[in-house]
Amino acid sequence: MKKTPLEEVKERFGSKANLVKELKTLFDKGKLFEDSLNPDKGLTHVSNTKLLKLHKVAGEVRDRFTTRENLIDDLLKTMKREKDGGIKERFEKWGLPRLWDYYKHVTKS
Repeated sequence: MKKTPLEEVKERFGSKANLVKELKTLFDKGKLFEDSLNPDKGLTHVSNTKLLKLHKVAGEVRDRFTTRENLIDDLLKTMKREKDGGIKERFEKWGLPRLWDYYKHVTKS
């Protein structure tokens, strides 16, 4: 039987606060996250499902590319558009999960 997101958070991290703390350290160390959160609410008001997905994506990107910039650079190389500044700017505005999904889509074919 599949666990609920709350059960998974409690099992893996102990509490939502611990998961948020771990995400913040991942983002700070790996320069993975462009801070676009509402400063009044922060990550504590994000659903457990989204936090778990964000943790998974951040871990995969950190392990493979170390930083968000490296992911964008590799994506541009894969697309053979390294010199295209416009598309690089567009990718820099995207969220990490969207970038990662697009990278997997481009490298799959």
